[in-house]
Amino acid sequence: ITVEPWTWSKDWRITPPELRDGILSGKYDANMQAICDLVGQMKSPVTIRWAQEMEDKNGRFTWANWAPKDWISAYKREVDICRKAAPAAKYMWSPKGEEGLEKYYPGDDYVDVIGLSVFGLQKKDDDETGRDRTFAELLKPGYDRVAVFNKPIVVAELGYVGKQDYVSKWQEDSRKSYAEFPALTSVVYFNQKEVWPWLGGYGLPDWRVTQHVLP
Repeated sequence: ITVEPWTWSKDWRITPPELRDGILSGKYDANMQAICDLVGQMKSPVTIRWAQEMEDKNGRFTWANWAPKDWISAYKREVDICRKAAPAAKYMWSPKGEEGLEKYYPGDDYVDVIGLSVFGLQKKDDDETGRDRTFAELLKPGYDRVAVFNKPIVVAELGYVGKQDYVSKWQEDSRKSYAEFPALTSVVYFNQKEVWPWLGGYGLPDWRVTQHVLP
């Protein structure tokens, strides 16, 4: 379950300082409590992924690019709330995979599994490198940065858009096992249309499996 805390206000997109101060002061504890109470009633195993891609600097998420100590304090607060209501739940720390992510690591006691985001956009690949990039190529930088924490790794958001050959290659490659990624346990496809414009003029890629093959 991915929990994105920007909806924890009547104004769904309050400023980052307002969200930070609200979480750290306990203003939104009841919101997380309500989620965790429901999780605690579930019979299936549940992993909670709270406030993902926290090291991102593009302005998309109001919980991203905080001072690391503030984000870590907020993350720990939410996990502590949930552990009481849902003691069997697991917790995913899910950076985007960019440089500096290690500053946001909350510690082994608060992480059961690590998530990463991997997206392939053929037009962007071609513009930047003159060729198609592969799943393994785009996974590797983030994987190498988080592998040092010795936790299971999941691609928590996977998406790809391009012509048929590109999509077919990504479909095949994302299902393989890789000797160079021994901690990778699974991938989760992000079957949604993008809601935040990609930098560089790439608009809103449609990652849905019914739409991601381009003519």
